[in-house]
Amino acid sequence: MRITDNRYAGELSKFDLAMRMIQHEARTGTIKACTGFSEDRVRKIYSTYFKGENGLKVRRKRGKSPSQITRFVSSARRQTEATVLACLFLYFDLVTLNQRGRVMRNESIDMTTMGQRLCRAYENYLLIQPDPRLSFEWAWNLYHCLAHNHELYLAWCDDCGSPYVQDTYALDYRRCPFCELADQQAAGQKA
Repeated sequence: MRITDNRYAGELSKFDLAMRMIQHEARTGTIKACTGFSEDRVRKIYSTYFKGENGLKVRRKRGKSPSQITRFVSSARRQTEATVLACLFLYFDLVTLNQRGRVMRNESIDMTTMGQRLCRAYENYLLIQPDPRLSFEWAWNLYHCLAHNHELYLAWCDDCGSPYVQDTYALDYRRCPFCELADQQAAGQKA
């Protein structure tokens, strides 16, 4: 085996990540942040492999990635989905919890590895969520709201002890959306 046999491995893993993210309808800026590719290169990959007669049909959204947090905490169902995704971030070692239980980004991984793990977490979210409401870009936003901006955090339910995504600046009743949904279903059955 020659030393040069592995010289393109890093470039190939970035290319594979770009292809994977395009399939998840990630925006150009998101792909650029994870791969280090230029915007022009991302667009060329898209036009070569995803446009035209032989390409896979993938919609591309334009503009900046979403940055609001209300989508994650506006209802018990959305809060549940955000919690599932946040737990997958923990499972795939995208984020860690510090001594105070706050979510921190995993400093030991590079951006390409982070992008690959984010894709795996999102793909597993799609498998376990019956009717997913969060797109890949919303998963990217959730990651940043938890690990970078700290606008969201993981709180712990007083009733069942489960973690749940909570707005940092909102009043926390220390009750997870799972318990809320269970109460709503029980009230619906009594009526």
